Amino acid sequence: MGLEARQAALRTLDGVLRDKRMLAHLPSETRLAPADQARAARLASLVLRHLGPLDACIAPYLDRKPPLPALMILRLAAAELLIAGEDAHGVVDSAVTLAKRGKGTARMAGMVNAVLRKLAVEGPERLALEPPQRLPGWIAGPVKKRWGAETLRAIEAAHLPLPPIDLTVKPGAAPDLPGAIRLPTGSLRVPAGTQITALPGYDSGDFWVQDAAAALPVRLLGDVAGLRVLDLCAAPGGKTLQLAAMGAAVTALDMSQARMARVEQNLARTGLSAALAVVDALDHDAPAYDAILLDAPCTATGTIRRHPDLPHVKPWTEVEPLTRLQMRLIDHALRLLKPGGRLVFCTCSLLPVEGEFQITAALKRHEGLRVIPADAPALGGDIAWQSPEGGLRLRPDFWPDLGGIDGFYMACLTRP
Repeated sequence: MGLEARQAALRTLDGVLRDKRMLAHLPSETRLAPADQARAARLASLVLRHLGPLDACIAPYLDRKPPLPALMILRLAAAELLIAGEDAHGVVDSAVTLAKRGKGTARMAGMVNAVLRKLAVEGPERLALEPPQRLPGWIAGPVKKRWGAETLRAIEAAHLPLPPIDLTVKPGAAPDLPGAIRLPTGSLRVPAGTQITALPGYDSGDFWVQDAAAALPVRLLGDVAGLRVLDLCAAPGGKTLQLAAMGAAVTALDMSQARMARVEQNLARTGLSAALAVVDALDHDAPAYDAILLDAPCTATGTIRRHPDLPHVKPWTEVEPLTRLQMRLIDHALRLLKPGGRLVFCTCSLLPVEGEFQITAALKRHEGLRVIPADAPALGGDIAWQSPEGGLRLRPDFWPDLGGIDGFYMACLTRP
């Protein structure tokens, strides 16, 4: 891998770890060839997934912690040496060159060389003794309290591999996808790194990218053909596409013009239709929907396997404002629902306060409201997914032999 890709990876890591910006919000490395862009992204992701263990392997060779730019070079090279298994000579030589070129790191090139030469020999044994990258306390605490230390460690381990890509197939389509496997829930899974736009059936709209967990909430609504359905927080649009493909008359809302443009593009590619509106969900007041899907804004802590930057960027202070917003959205959605209609609430979160606790609190706030118990085996899942209050709780440590699944919570509510 060339120096340009490594320098781009360093810029990415700086944006995440120093500036606390999500990868999706960083500027694109358009100056690089596509192959180098992909290499830089993979290497930055590798460092973020293993940051704690990498630092632990580097630390014994340092008299004192170096300035951040030099430490970033060491982390990058350590990830190449110990995890990617790259040739030691090339990695060390490139790291030293990066240090010599860097502002404020030139005088540390000798240190970088010495540390990495030792790490190339002794590092693999050290890394083998290190536990997986730990979750920050504001995520780890609630997870451990709910499911125990063993489950917490299993979830952390599930975040390490680059995850495969899941696809939802449009009804009636039968794309022939090389390397794809059919998951028990019906999604297709293709290997990590697959170029989706090059797959047969992409241009004709036979499928769209959607994690297997995210494809389940719509199915809790049951048969929606001919029904008036509201997708209350629609972008990026996978659930809107599902509802439209099932024959629902869909109204999809989102606050982001840019994100809604992606929904519109995917509808056009798949030949499906929905009424789209860029509006705050709390301002929408058209009543009497037969069914409502509320994929509420949340901490997204269930998606760390796909977003390894999240634990390094998101603060614990987001939790309370988000849970208050979720409560308001549930209450507002119930006002828009026909008597006897169904409301599915879901979040891609590992935190019970954004899942199970929201449902139990809603049941107390609204007289007559009840949960329609989810039947996980009927959806292709395991009975262990079923939560005591009637919803489904998915965790990244599920399906270890299949490549895992996002953390997700979902429940279907109705009121006479």
